[in-house]
Amino acid sequence: MAEPQGRVRVDAWTWAVRLFPTRSAAGAACRAGHVRVNGERAKPATQVVPGDEVVVRGGARERKVVVERLLVKRVSAEVARASYLDRSPAPVPREQVAVAGVRDRGAGRPTKRERREIDRLRGR
Repeated sequence: MAEPQGRVRVDAWTWAVRLFPTRSAAGAACRAGHVRVNGERAKPATQVVPGDEVVVRGGARERKVVVERLLVKRVSAEVARASYLDRSPAPVPREQVAVAGVRDRGAGRPTKRERREIDRLRGR
């Protein structure tokens, strides 16, 4: 497989190394400000070179990766993992994740009094 020389668009690279499921999703994340290259907000056409740090915010996790190899075509997961150095923080254990409030099934919507108690509990 021939590697591109020089530089590659960040939206194409993040899609090729499987950080996003589609190229359009990668471009949308760039436009929304969820992708940074070397600390700077990245547009979809921002160029990356080996050694650049790419930070992708999405979902419940932030991914920090360093570009090791340039790719423009989507590759297998093994090749994709070898194309970057993952410096992401470890995910928070499930035991430490806050549980959302649970209501009994069939209890309906909260009453006005319950809503005030909920707001008080949340500090509003």
